[in-house]
Amino acid sequence: MNFLAHAFLSGDNPELLLGNFIADTVKGKQATLYAPEVAKGIKLHRLIDSYTDNHEIVAETKARLRPQYRKFAPVIADMYYDHFLASRFETYAQEPLRAYTKKVYAIVNVHYNLLPERMKYTLTHMMQHNWLLGYAELEGIGRALTGMSRRAAFASGMETAVYELEQNYTLYGAEFDAFFPELMQYVAEVRPHL
Repeated sequence: MNFLAHAFLSGDNPELLLGNFIADTVKGKQATLYAPEVAKGIKLHRLIDSYTDNHEIVAETKARLRPQYRKFAPVIADMYYDHFLASRFETYAQEPLRAYTKKVYAIVNVHYNLLPERMKYTLTHMMQHNWLLGYAELEGIGRALTGMSRRAAFASGMETAVYELEQNYTLYGAEFDAFFPELMQYVAEVRPHL
């Protein structure tokens, strides 16, 4: 799962959302340096990633991508799934995606001074180009994958992954539709016990 899904799965708790949003830039025990609710968000992020990485449906998505994209298959799968969440957002949420993304940016910005430096840089670009809203369109996912490809240390091919998504759109969408409700149920079960 990528930024949008992690934020959405945080529910209505702004500090949990903040922790979930920044977790990839918080290493190991650094989570203990944050307020308890933010630290819980970091923990939730890691639980979501573990659940996702070990789910059989996600494994099918990654297996289909792996021959062409090798070690980048999990990253691409995460982006595909964020696309389907964004494009079907009102199926899962009680508000339009545009309003939700504004709320997420506002929550993260209120706590800007708490963000790791790498996340400050990412957030600036994310807001400038409105990544979260852009995920809803193939063009937006294409831009995101191309940007990630440029930052990769060696040729990843991620810039071509949007064409794979277009060609097998129904199949990837069906996998997301089967997986995401299960992930939501898992999060609903673990979130109260963080």
